Amino acid sequence: RPYECPQCGKAFSQTSHLTQHQRIHSGETPYACLACGKAFRHSSSLVRHQRIHTAEKSFRCSECGKAFSHGSNLSQHRKIHAGGRPYACAQCGRRFCRNSHLIQHERTHTGEKPYTCALCGAAFSQGSSLFKHQRVHTGEKPFACAQCGRAFSHSSNLTQHQLLHTGE
Repeated sequence: RPYECPQCGKAFSQTSHLTQHQRIHSGETPYACLACGKAFRHSSSLVRHQRIHTAEKSFRCSECGKAFSHGSNLSQHRKIHAGGRPYACAQCGRRFCRNSHLIQHERTHTGEKPYTCALCGAAFSQGSSLFKHQRVHTGEKPFACAQCGRAFSHSSNLTQHQLLHTGE
């Protein structure tokens, strides 16, 4: 693996893989969705994302006909037909089709925050929240405005910014 990242030391066998990896450090997201402005580090991620705009829903439930743009969403949906939501919260009774979703929900009652930022110590109840928080440290801004190119670390900031262009 002759191609090494100068920032973290991770090595790669191809220069293209190193280039893609370095976008983690730089926050560069060169592949932007023209429909909503969300930007991605990899072209394959943009292609996958664009299905939500094109209404390309090639994954159809054989029981009820509902269609999905991603196979993983169809798999999740099928569980509803195969017994619904078997995982119930002991505190409030809310039901979930995945045990992992129940565990995540239970933290709203317990206040548990098992995901901690190694850089600043901030704690979160969900891994996705920690992932988003880390953009504060990396400077990553994956949401780019299709009109002016300005990038943001959170989609809500992009949505707010886009109001400037529409005059609302």
